[in-house]
Amino acid sequence: MPQDAYLTLAREGSHETEINRSRFLCTLAPVADEDEAQAFLARVRAAHADASHNCWAYVLGADASVQKASDDGEPGGTAGVPMLQMLTRRELRYVAAVVTRYYGGVKLGAGGLIRAYGGVVGETLDRLGTVTRRRYRLATVTIDHQRAGKIENDLRSTGRSVREVRYGERVSIDLGIPGTELDAFRAWLADATAGTAELTLGGEAYGEV
Repeated sequence: MPQDAYLTLAREGSHETEINRSRFLCTLAPVADEDEAQAFLARVRAAHADASHNCWAYVLGADASVQKASDDGEPGGTAGVPMLQMLTRRELRYVAAVVTRYYGGVKLGAGGLIRAYGGVVGETLDRLGTVTRRRYRLATVTIDHQRAGKIENDLRSTGRSVREVRYGERVSIDLGIPGTELDAFRAWLADATAGTAELTLGGEAYGEV
């Protein structure tokens, strides 16, 4: 059963903290799939090729079905896993994290490393913020030119996600409708257009609330 909604990162960004002279720079990005995640990791690694470590983690799938992490040379379980745990504890999906460490000469120990790697991911999440994306049914409303303007305005003013408006013999308005609201939307549309509009349903997608 597909999830109706999931939480993801609002935007790409980074945040740095210093712990016992080591610099920990966390970079986070929303990613759509493994290819995007890997491209993001490669980009950050290339930008910080001189760092002691570029540890990473990512979570994909609305149900978090893909979870991967790497310690990149830090003692096993002290970097990638606490980063991944922070992402999953905050219930984030479709997000990748890289923590770049510039070693400052003081050993932190396993507990210190776990706190540092997990902690900087949490701090960065707090700074960048999150958004909820909900599952929508894609739909097209086809209507005559005379009524199209008012219907489009009504859709936008009630917060509907109007994706595209196409003008031909009739006007086609593409939008996303939360699945639970389909019946109510049909009734509203029939009423608002005196039954002259045609509603065609498409596939499903996720969009911001």
